[in-house]
This record gives sequence, structure tokens and C-alpha cells, in this order.
Amino acid sequence: MFLGRYTHAIDEKGRLAIPARFREAFRGQGVLTRGIDRCLTLYPMASWQPLAEKVSALSISDPDARAFRRMVFAEATVVEFDRQGRILIPPELREYAGLDREAIVVGVHSYIEIWSPEGWATQAELLAAEGPSIAQRLASLI
Repeated sequence: MFLGRYTHAIDEKGRLAIPARFREAFRGQGVLTRGIDRCLTLYPMASWQPLAEKVSALSISDPDARAFRRMVFAEATVVEFDRQGRILIPPELREYAGLDREAIVVGVHSYIEIWSPEGWATQAELLAAEGPSIAQRLASLI
């Protein structure tokens, strides 16, 4: 289970250290792809497989389903962890998420989100302003 928020540097080669407490779940590799909110998502294989199967099961005759499949799979890449617990973020994904020298690594239970500091600040402001109303709208799901 991934919980918490951490700030880490991205080196000149585009490598990002994943917090040590998160690494064990990955067993040396994971799947990195675009997130929905201009962030990146990093999944352990155990979390990626069920998601990939659900997305693959969406009807190819539905235009929204086809677009969502492209969003999830087209930029997805298997990443390997080096001995220091770093992953290499491809340039296209760094550009998509606005990542430069620093990243905010956020645990979201079954996966990790990787944000630019600016993107996370915007998200945090939104959560502060809209959190109570979001919780109220979703209360029936809990």
C-alpha cells in the first residue's frame, strides 16, 4: 500500500529515486504511464495487470473507450529500478507531466503518482477548496 507524499530530485539523465518504503512492492520493475491529471502514474505489476485487463475489455466500438485505451497504453513503458532505487523517466513523459529538476511522489494506495511541484501545488489547492464537497458527493460510495 502506497501512502504519503515525498519530494525527490530528478537528475540530468531523467532518473527519479522512488522512496525506499515503496520499492519492495515493485520487485525491481513497474509500469509508468500518463496519469489523467497531467501527472505520471507508476504501477507495480500486481496493480497494473488488473487495470490493463479492465481497460482491454472496454469495447473498441466506443470512441471514448478507444481514446482511453490509447491514453493508458500508448505512452506506457516498463521501467526497471537501478541499485539506488531510481527509475528512468522517458523524455516524452517528463514533458507531459512538466517534470524538470524535482518531482513530488505521491502514494495513492495501489499506485504512485509523480507530479511536478507546480502541478501538485495546483492539485493541493483544489483539494483544499473542493475537498469537503468532493467527500460529500462520494460519501455514498464509502
